Amino acid sequence: MQSVPNIVRPDKDPVLNEENPFEAMMERFDRAAELLNLEPGIYAVLRHPEKQIITSVPVMMDNGEVEVFQGIRVLYNTSRGPAKGGIRFDAKVSLDEVTALAAWMTWKCAVVDIPFGGAKGGVICDPYRLSMGELERLTRRYTASILDVLGPDSDVPAPDVNTNERVMAWIMDTYSMHMRHTVTSVVTGKPVAMGGSLGRREATGRGVKIVIREALRELGIPVHGTTVAVQGFGNVGSVAARLLEEEGLTVVAISDMTGGVYNANGIYIGEALKWVAEHKFLEGFPHGEPITNEELLELGVDVLVPAALENVITKRNAPNIKAKIIAEGANGPTTAPADAILDEKGVFVIPDILANAGGVTVSYFEWVQNREGYFWSEELVIKRLREVMIRSFHNVLDYARQHHVNLRTASYMLAIDRVAAVHRMRGIYA
Repeated sequence: MQSVPNIVRPDKDPVLNEENPFEAMMERFDRAAELLNLEPGIYAVLRHPEKQIITSVPVMMDNGEVEVFQGIRVLYNTSRGPAKGGIRFDAKVSLDEVTALAAWMTWKCAVVDIPFGGAKGGVICDPYRLSMGELERLTRRYTASILDVLGPDSDVPAPDVNTNERVMAWIMDTYSMHMRHTVTSVVTGKPVAMGGSLGRREATGRGVKIVIREALRELGIPVHGTTVAVQGFGNVGSVAARLLEEEGLTVVAISDMTGGVYNANGIYIGEALKWVAEHKFLEGFPHGEPITNEELLELGVDVLVPAALENVITKRNAPNIKAKIIAEGANGPTTAPADAILDEKGVFVIPDILANAGGVTVSYFEWVQNREGYFWSEELVIKRLREVMIRSFHNVLDYARQHHVNLRTASYMLAIDRVAAVHRMRGIYA
């Protein structure tokens, strides 16, 4: 395969830092661009974010002192519609990470063919050390500092790591106060009483379940007797585990930040959910053998769902992965070098920009409902989510077969092709 003509890549070598999310994203982007023979001008446009905002966020703390945090918001590409992407509060937030996540959101929205671009945001902080009042003041000041880009037609945030419905309510209220009227469609993932969508909370995990079910059908693997390990028992992992159990699969291992539990006969997810509700974490859950997060990834299961952190499957442990199917519930759980190893092993990897796109799909439904002022039943939300995820899975699968590539490369190619097509039609404003 020839290189893209006349394009000088900033980094012609393999990923320099396997765990740098932006480098990992760009490695996949460059591969897809090369296979698409993307013209140099479009390549240059899509390789750079539209806007990167770094802002100081001064907050009056409960003790009367002022602490200044750093806030970030990146709009990667808005050619197909308003930017869409979550806001995270975490001590590890960085510009590279946020930019990579904003790019992933761009491709994710394009893969499922919804009219959004990609964005991401975050504040560098430890939210667990902040009081509720400090969190609210932090959220409102951060919102005010990026107010120029926010809006239903420009940039629509959503919950992400360490943010939730309450944080979205504060963002919506802050924006609405500046607009002098209530604007529900400026964020998604809100409380249902404030215009949130039914089915939104379970949407990402439900989407993971749907694509796993389609993969089993495609590979001719029966549902009953199929074993699953789920790394991460937060909103995505716990929902996916429960729905897969309901579908008839046997969930034999689950884990969270405190470690995991394994039971060859299957774990009753209802009991695990009850334990976490009472104890906050899985640590001490009595119905199985304790295992580490690392051990869970290497179990001899049929389906592996990494639904926790980035970069958990690397070139170091990829040779030991035994699962036939990996469905990426988390963003970026597999590094670029690990991809090549899994591909050689014949693992059927359903990439993050497809597997976990259920969340942004129902976020789109929420935005539509807010704009219409008319709300759908949960049954209708689930039905339409199912239609989008199944159609997108088969679009990617067909693309993979047509171009003789794996699902990750096909997902990137399809997404980039769709975004590039819009850029060609719109042209360059000068």
